[in-house]
Amino acid sequence: MRGIRIGSAFGIPIKLDLTFLIVLPLFAWLIGNDVGQLVGVLNDLFGSAIDVGPLTAGSMQWVLGAAAAIGLFFCVLLHEFGHSLVAMRYGYEIDSITLWLFGGVASFAEMPEDWKQELLIAVAGPIVSIALGVLSYAAFAVLPSALDPVKFVVGYLALTNIVLAVFNMLPGFPMDGGRVLRALLARTRPHARATQIAAEVGKVFAFLLGIFGLFANLFLVALAFFIYIGASSEAQQTVMKAAFQDVTVRDVMTPRQDLDVVSEHTSVAELLERMFTERHTGYPVMDGDRLVGMVTLSDARSIKEVERDAYRVGDVMANDLATISPEDDAMTAIEQMQKNDVGRLPVVDDEGEVVGLISRSDLVTAFNIIQSRGSLASLSPRDTTNLPNPR
Repeated sequence: MRGIRIGSAFGIPIKLDLTFLIVLPLFAWLIGNDVGQLVGVLNDLFGSAIDVGPLTAGSMQWVLGAAAAIGLFFCVLLHEFGHSLVAMRYGYEIDSITLWLFGGVASFAEMPEDWKQELLIAVAGPIVSIALGVLSYAAFAVLPSALDPVKFVVGYLALTNIVLAVFNMLPGFPMDGGRVLRALLARTRPHARATQIAAEVGKVFAFLLGIFGLFANLFLVALAFFIYIGASSEAQQTVMKAAFQDVTVRDVMTPRQDLDVVSEHTSVAELLERMFTERHTGYPVMDGDRLVGMVTLSDARSIKEVERDAYRVGDVMANDLATISPEDDAMTAIEQMQKNDVGRLPVVDDEGEVVGLISRSDLVTAFNIIQSRGSLASLSPRDTTNLPNPR
């Protein structure tokens, strides 16, 4: 997830998504507006006697709402650190922790496939939330009535942390409970199959949550949509990773001798004509045997039609290129394309020579063939090295 970096801890960048800047004041307003009702809940639940009068006088309720909302999101941040620090102990890299509309998310560079590791990583967050709930309750119990405003805030955090821990353990993959379910399923099944089952359970959970949300809270409908999309996306990613196991970039790429290239001196008008006739939307730009850039349809379309004869490919091409080695995994190519937001990668060997090009369409074609042929084990080396490369 993208966001505004605000700092780091334990080497992990902490970011705020733009949606967080909307939801934080919204939560502060909602909590402040319900201070009276929340005080009643805390008094009934914890047997306390907080006086609601001073907490709702003047601007106090809005101060309490802001303090409780900030405290809540700080607890969510610690929840994500629970996941992240356990993952780092197993050697996994954490790209960032981002606070956003639905709380927080830790972005892993690579998801664990060992079921024991995933189980411990998944439960670490809820354990942190429970610990925070217990600590908040302990503070609530010992604070004197003279500090009722502080007592309200820690009481609210005690309650919400326990509720969040329980909710996160529901089997709504990719929530924590869904990841626990996948880990348990993976004890006796391949990881990809366990992911598919957990994702299907997560979709059912999302559907039921959405129906409930229609009658209770529209925020739950939005959360259900996020869970459904997240389950579908991760299941697809896992199935693709399993399909591309042992498939390298060299197996899938268009080799150099079959590669269509353009010169940096080609006019933009000529480039568009070639794109139309050859059905390509991107070309490597070569100066002899040297790669000097990449040019795409969007680059060409950035030039006004009346000026396309005057502009050259060298004027519009991208020359700060992400490249990949022919020996890298096919999944690494997918990850690099996603990371750099590009549709194709030049393939460069150890000597710096361009040996081919790999595109999203190459990978999609290879994936479809592997899926139609069954597991990768059924493909011979001849099969994988001769996958077609329509562009």
